[in-house]
Amino acid sequence: MFIDRTKIKVRGGHGGNGVMAFRREKFVPRGGPSGGDGGKGGDVWLEADSSLNTLLHLRFNPEHAADRGRHGEGSNRSGREGSDVVVRVPLGTQVFDAETKEFYCDLAEDGQRWLAAKGGRGGFGNSHFASSINRAPRYHQEGSPGEEHEFQLELKLLADVGLIGFPNAGKSTLISTVSAARPKVADYPFTTLEPHLGVVDLGDFRTFVVADIPGLIEGAHEGAGLGDRFLRHVERTKLLLHLVDISSLSGRDAVGDYEVINRELTAYSPELAERPQFVVATKLDALDEPERLESLRRRAQEDGREFFEISAVTNRGVRELVQAVGRKLEEINAASGVKTRGVVLVNERGS
Repeated sequence: MFIDRTKIKVRGGHGGNGVMAFRREKFVPRGGPSGGDGGKGGDVWLEADSSLNTLLHLRFNPEHAADRGRHGEGSNRSGREGSDVVVRVPLGTQVFDAETKEFYCDLAEDGQRWLAAKGGRGGFGNSHFASSINRAPRYHQEGSPGEEHEFQLELKLLADVGLIGFPNAGKSTLISTVSAARPKVADYPFTTLEPHLGVVDLGDFRTFVVADIPGLIEGAHEGAGLGDRFLRHVERTKLLLHLVDISSLSGRDAVGDYEVINRELTAYSPELAERPQFVVATKLDALDEPERLESLRRRAQEDGREFFEISAVTNRGVRELVQAVGRKLEEINAASGVKTRGVVLVNERGS
């Protein structure tokens, strides 16, 4: 099960109390204070882990509390500090306040940590307060409580390429053809209910990641169909592949579908709509009206977008598309000064 949004509660450990004690050894006259300090409470950390790709493990385990510090003891013995708790989250997890929705951090790199709840300070024992004018203090300090917070975690998948389009446009078929990802493929709308990631091998140790997004429909930005819930998974992508079904069997207007999806992108995020986009005509093997293909080609050229025609079933045009994506990503990385890395194809869940 893919979970990309959940709430968690975190609590730092309470600090241990300091104690009041005095030395009472046989050969130590007027022994003096010997109360030790309490230990610091443990902290709660959020840590990005590349081996995770969902927040499912936190949906059913939402509360995380660090160990409290131990109390001080006599003979100037300080209490042990509480153990920290590390909560692992997938790369791309964003942290918000559960009530105010204030943004705190974005855990986008493997091993990156963020202090979610600080442990309480340990209290001082009475020996801490001893001085030349107060040689036998009879008071100590209690430890302070640890911080408590409730956070909203939202996952935005990290991918280089995002697949967008109407339901049944061939996104899942394409990602299963070019990568080892195996999303569900069927001949009815909304087959894909959650995003899928696939790694595409370009050879010479070059790869890229693709995200397969669940199908969008008109009004998605207002909640129609599966809504725009999963569009945030393509916000981090560098390139969009806009798949359009041109087969006559669909009974749809290819140009109309292309325009509708781009309007939905603009309504969701104008910045996302301006992202580099390849227009990909799919299901070429089922085309029996060439004008459908040519009208979509002309429309894409009007918008200044590169146009490709493929059949993922017969592999026609797929290799050329993958190589073009690889070249485009290298151009984008070079322009932004980012070192070229693997490209990922992403299937957005539930869109």
